[in-house]
Amino acid sequence: METAARSRAWRAILVLCGLFLLGSAADLRAGTLLSPGAGVLVRRSAEPFGVFAFAISTGGLRQKWLALKDQFDDDMVQLALCDGDRDHCASPAALKLLAIVDQARTRDGRARLGETNRAINLGIRAADDGADDVWSSPLATFARGAGDCEDYAIAKLAALRLAGVAAEDLRLVVVRDVRVGEDHAVVAAKLDGHWLMLDNRRMAMVEDDDARTYQPLFVLYQSAVLKYAVEPVRFSMIAPAAH
Repeated sequence: METAARSRAWRAILVLCGLFLLGSAADLRAGTLLSPGAGVLVRRSAEPFGVFAFAISTGGLRQKWLALKDQFDDDMVQLALCDGDRDHCASPAALKLLAIVDQARTRDGRARLGETNRAINLGIRAADDGADDVWSSPLATFARGAGDCEDYAIAKLAALRLAGVAAEDLRLVVVRDVRVGEDHAVVAAKLDGHWLMLDNRRMAMVEDDDARTYQPLFVLYQSAVLKYAVEPVRFSMIAPAAH
């Protein structure tokens, strides 16, 4: 009898320890997944690519993004004014971008994202900024009619916002294309809990998990610049193998 009671007590202690270490079952369902390797738990981030990202407060990328955001906000005001009064809009670039927005508004969900991705890919000519790497506002890009990868992405952010996509469901992601060995920028849009990549290099959108040649470096959202960790945080539940 005493042995059985002691056994039950130990089981209770082990269960409590397990809950303390792993969190509640609801937390596990919401924020973690099991990797193919038995006994290894991978905690996923809510950001695109499922990799943890940490806010940074210094660096050239942050300065560039914050300077661009001021121009972006000014453009969004001008676009909203032109959207409300097309006949008196003095910006041909705004009217061209709004024509893309009009088409996107006729669609829903994935079709809206895909229409925006396709139309802006076709509406801007690819051009390299060279060593200067200037990040242009949406109206500056459409006035020029050309841009590089981040200019495509910034224009897509504006168009998607105007088409009704919530700001919290959009990110600008800087990645390393390991296939060609260069940095690249795309828009990530969240739909039904999944992040889709809007990329000027392809018309078809793919989920972040399927963009296997892209290593995420930074994610830009509102006024924040976050740096990705190298890989998802892993919690080993088994002892390491002996070498």
